[in-house]
Amino acid sequence: MNKASFRVAVVGGSVGGLAAALELRRSAKAEVAVYERSAGHMQARGAGVVMQPDVEWLLGEHGTKAEDVCVQLKERIQLEQSGQTFKQRAPQLMTAWDTLYSTLREPLRDSCYRQDSELVELRQEDEGVSIRFIDGYETSCDFLVAADGVNSKCRSILAGEAAARYAGYVAWRGLENEQSLPANLVQQLANRFTHFHTRGMQMLCYLVPGSDGSTDEGRRRVNWVWYVNTPRHSLETILVGKSGRTFRSFVPKGEVSDDAEQQLSSLAIAHLPPVFKELVLHSELFIQPVQDVVSQPRLHGHCALIGDAAGTVRPHTASGTAKAFADATSLSIALDGWNRSDPLPVDRLKCWERQRRSELNRLSSMGVQLAAGSGLGVGNAPQPWAHNGNDT
Repeated sequence: MNKASFRVAVVGGSVGGLAAALELRRSAKAEVAVYERSAGHMQARGAGVVMQPDVEWLLGEHGTKAEDVCVQLKERIQLEQSGQTFKQRAPQLMTAWDTLYSTLREPLRDSCYRQDSELVELRQEDEGVSIRFIDGYETSCDFLVAADGVNSKCRSILAGEAAARYAGYVAWRGLENEQSLPANLVQQLANRFTHFHTRGMQMLCYLVPGSDGSTDEGRRRVNWVWYVNTPRHSLETILVGKSGRTFRSFVPKGEVSDDAEQQLSSLAIAHLPPVFKELVLHSELFIQPVQDVVSQPRLHGHCALIGDAAGTVRPHTASGTAKAFADATSLSIALDGWNRSDPLPVDRLKCWERQRRSELNRLSSMGVQLAAGSGLGVGNAPQPWAHNGNDT
């Protein structure tokens, strides 16, 4: 094996961090190590993922066909509250966060992947980077990639605090094995992208691979997300889990409070079309408040921010994962040919930064416009959660 041209530390071991590690090792011939804050099983925070060209290309470069990790949809259906439908042919491939994670993690089995590694210190000195984690572990690298998400610790150290801003609405989610749901319900949702919106809320649903990656009928999962305008004061209550812990950006399955579940059930009965109402009532819930982080400077000496650490896009663009993958791929191209004994290719990296910031700004603007189309996160729009149950 050829000697690595430089050493990379990737802080953040979700799919964006894994994509960066794979591409930097393949394209730039780097030695990579990945450091992930969470311990144990990784939570599938995004659940469903729309297969976009950037994701499909990277998978192909590492020996995986998109069709092998996706469920094929045939049509798109728009629901009315009455249950009436409008159909159109729309072939599409859908996968899941944990399917992508497993697919990308496997080729990195021979590289360092250290969990339970919460970053506490980052220093740049002598043409390199030193990092220290909360458990006392220390290491160094020639280049650091910050892929540690919307509440990035790396970003706060490198660029100053850029707190995530609540966008005014919450994404309620469900991810259920199709066998655990009534057969007639699955039949109505299979092979199609099903969508409903009214001002102040929007819901969509499609099937994704099973937890073992299977795309066979009977072994898939039903993935759904329901966006609901929610006042900030209500958000503070929703983010308190059954354990008493207050979460920042994700409440996992099993932690959603009984009170929040009851209020959402009431909201579903009052507002959703029959098939979606039944789906919500049969699901174990998890929550993501929608948050914005404006585009940040990406390049900081021998460190670079990618994915949500560099800025977010609204989920309606279906491009969050693709954005992170494109960041990773283009960064590896910018570093291709660099050796630790040479000066950093600053001109190429600055070009990478300009291009990616421009694309992020475009996607961010698009996402806000798409949300506004359903009255999500905009002034004078209905606040369904505030007028539901006893939350006033």
